Amino acid sequence: MTGSTPHDPIQWHGTTILSVRKNGTVVVAGDGQVSFGQTVMKSNARKVRTLSGGSVLAGFAGATADAFALFERLEGQLEKYPGQLTRACVEMAKDWRTDRYLRRLEAMMAVVDKDVSLVLTGNGDVLEPEDGMIAIGSGGSFALAAARALADRDDMDAEAIARKAMAIAADICVYTNHAVVVETLDAGA
Repeated sequence: MTGSTPHDPIQWHGTTILSVRKNGTVVVAGDGQVSFGQTVMKSNARKVRTLSGGSVLAGFAGATADAFALFERLEGQLEKYPGQLTRACVEMAKDWRTDRYLRRLEAMMAVVDKDVSLVLTGNGDVLEPEDGMIAIGSGGSFALAAARALADRDDMDAEAIARKAMAIAADICVYTNHAVVVETLDAGA
C-alpha cells in the first residue's frame, strides 16, 4: 500500500484504547504501538493523557499528529466549560465536523471523567456507551469483548480488568502491543 487517503485503513492501524468503569473508578488504558502499514514504528508511544488538571482522561486512536491537535482543542473546550465534560465534547465535535482544518483530522477519542464516558469522532459523534466501557482502535473489539467478559468478576477492579483485557487484545491484534499505559480516576476525586 502506498499513499494515504482519509479513508485508508493504514491511518487506523496501530493502537488499542480501552476505558473501564467499575465501583466508582474509571480507567483509560492504551497500548504503545505505532504502526505504519506492516511495520512497527514505535513500541512505547503514550496515547493516554490527563486533561483539565487531572479531572479528565483521554485516549486516542488514529494519526498521532492529528490526535495532539484534538487534545489541544478539547483542552480549550474544557477550559471554556469547566466541569462540563459532555458540553465541552459536544462543542469540540461541532468544531471537528465543521472546521475546514479539523474535519481532515483522522482520529477517534475516548474521553472520561468521574461521571461520564464518551467517544468522539470526526463525524460529529459524541457517544456514551450503555455499560461505561469504551474501546477504540484496531484492537478495540478484542479489548472490549475481554473487558465485558471480566466485568462481573468480584476479584477484579477496573484497572485489573483493563490490564487483562489489553493483554488479551495484544495477544490477538498485530497492531496492539503489551506496552500499556493506564490512567485512573476515582469518583471521590
